[in-house]
Amino acid sequence: MTFHYLETADDPRVADYTQLTDVHLRKLREPAEGMYIAESSRVLRRALAAGHQPRSFFLAEKWLEDLDDVFQQFPEVPVYIGKASLLEEITGFHLHRGAMAAMHRPAPVPLEELLADCVRARGRSRIAVLEDLTDHTNVGAVFRSAAAIGVDAVLVSPQCADPLYRRSIRVSMGTVFQVPWTRVDPWPASIEQLKEAGYFVAGMSLGEGAITLDELVAQDHQNLVLVFGTEGDGLKPETDQLLDARVTIPMMNGVDSLNVAASSAVAFYATR
Repeated sequence: MTFHYLETADDPRVADYTQLTDVHLRKLREPAEGMYIAESSRVLRRALAAGHQPRSFFLAEKWLEDLDDVFQQFPEVPVYIGKASLLEEITGFHLHRGAMAAMHRPAPVPLEELLADCVRARGRSRIAVLEDLTDHTNVGAVFRSAAAIGVDAVLVSPQCADPLYRRSIRVSMGTVFQVPWTRVDPWPASIEQLKEAGYFVAGMSLGEGAITLDELVAQDHQNLVLVFGTEGDGLKPETDQLLDARVTIPMMNGVDSLNVAASSAVAFYATR
């Protein structure tokens, strides 16, 4: 294995780790460059356990021993080491969760392949769709609930926040590596593909004609898709028109709705 001790913040070899606090830049740059950042030793290990491949490792010297077994597995991958102050200057924040790694972004799974795997795996399938969620925290929280409650897959719309952005990964506790997911395009036209595959498509909505979540559960659909809209406006009108049903979680005490991460957890558990 090759260890490289960093001396300056402008070292071109660690360009993958620069400007990590610039959300707008990173959410464009990382998919375009076919990479993502695994932040923390725990997340890094989960990414590797899922079969993802590292481009490089980036850490303070004190973490070398803790990750020696990882470095032994990937002797050809460079390991960049520096003082904590220098690493902070490069990334824009203090690294206090161990190592980081720049990872190769896996190729997206075709939707038809993912759907076939879901049905084969259990014979009864539950899929979530995230339509245009903009908050990486919410995306990560939905993935964590999906993993915990046994949702088979998550689909994200073209404008949805990146599940492999480092904050999404961190909030999900690395479960974005466990739950199969892909980005669906075109959307919402892909709803027809879901229906053709045998799925009942239900959108979480406050719109007219919505049935309650309990009523949806009573229908006991073999294959069910749950669509969650943006944090503010909810589902797009063109999506709403293609649904098999609108579904609402009844509220009490004057509360009009739940945060999308909370509502997804409730819906996942109820329809499990």
